[in-house]
Amino acid sequence: MKTKAHLVLPRDILEEVDQIAGKRKRSLFIAEATREKLQRERFLKTLEETQGAWSDKNHPKLKTARDMEQFVSDKRQSYRKRLKRITNE
Repeated sequence: MKTKAHLVLPRDILEEVDQIAGKRKRSLFIAEATREKLQRERFLKTLEETQGAWSDKNHPKLKTARDMEQFVSDKRQSYRKRLKRITNE
């Protein structure tokens, strides 16, 4: 559902939007830009709220970058084996 809103923007921003999107697509451009900004803000909020959820104490086998690379490699390999088993059966 669309709703009209009166927005006040600095002239230089509006002119640049018009150059990129065109006057007839102004609303769409601003809506998409706002949606992207909201998504970024939600992501940052989630990062902030979950800060410290992962610790070396809780995951001693994944302390180093090499440990994590090995973990991911093992997971991928087990996935490939499972996929091969499923598709060959």
